[in-house]
Amino acid sequence: MILKVQILSILFSFLYGNIIFWLLELNYKLLYEGKLFYRVVVSFLFVIVISLIYFICMIKINNGILHIYFYLILLTGYLLSFVIYRKINCKKKDAMI
Repeated sequence: MILKVQILSILFSFLYGNIIFWLLELNYKLLYEGKLFYRVVVSFLFVIVISLIYFICMIKINNGILHIYFYLILLTGYLLSFVIYRKINCKKKDAMI
């Protein structure tokens, strides 16, 4: 795989990790209400759709070649969004007090 495709794949994985975090936050807030069956079904479908979108995009970018570092970058993007989200929420809580 050429370097340009690898860099594009890494950037996409990082940004997709951020997107996954924000979509999971939205999904969590929406699932607070409702019956257990609906929560399980919606969560299952959500994970399937998010995974399929990632794999389809990776097929478009680099013919579906997946390396472990793409998953590590995806996790890094998710964790970075998590840390930023926590810091923003802590500042908001401190400002309210």
